[in-house]
Amino acid sequence: MLEPLPSFLDAFQIRVELVEIEPVVWRQLRVPVALSLATLHEVLQITFGWQNSHLHDFEVGEVRFGMADVEDEMFAVDERSAPLGAVTRVGSTFLYRYDYGDDWEHAVTVERLIQGGARAIECTDGARACPPEDSSGRAGYAALLEALADPDHEEHADVRRWVGRRFDPEKFDSVAVNRKLATLSKRVNRQLRI
Repeated sequence: MLEPLPSFLDAFQIRVELVEIEPVVWRQLRVPVALSLATLHEVLQITFGWQNSHLHDFEVGEVRFGMADVEDEMFAVDERSAPLGAVTRVGSTFLYRYDYGDDWEHAVTVERLIQGGARAIECTDGARACPPEDSSGRAGYAALLEALADPDHEEHADVRRWVGRRFDPEKFDSVAVNRKLATLSKRVNRQLRI
């Protein structure tokens, strides 16, 4: 049976995984289908704990969506004019790329349609902390984890000081994330008038 097309008042359940990180860092979210990719970027920044200090883009099929007000040598469709429900469907996977230097790639999979579920943006599940900002990509993060795990490692003290005592790569705090998402949700609901 074919999935019904989403309506303005529906939501998607999506799963987002950092690509090539083991064990996997992932989040499961509920987001309105009317949400623009620009606002999805804000959602992903909050849920993964990024600081929104680098460029980003989305790749949906063969189409690249990005920030229209940034000079870029690659053509991109304005992410502000691309509602999630117009560019993807249940079962599809697309790419969210953040920080072109560290090249953090996130695989975003649309798991299911929630009819009439558009009111709240919510993180429903997830695992592990996101790598710290500017940790030099996948290889740098692996080296960081290795240094943190071994108190005798020559860089252990420096790395611990840099990431802070509270950083635990195994911890994910969905309550704190959902508090931040609630604020964003209110703004989005006003904008979408839902």
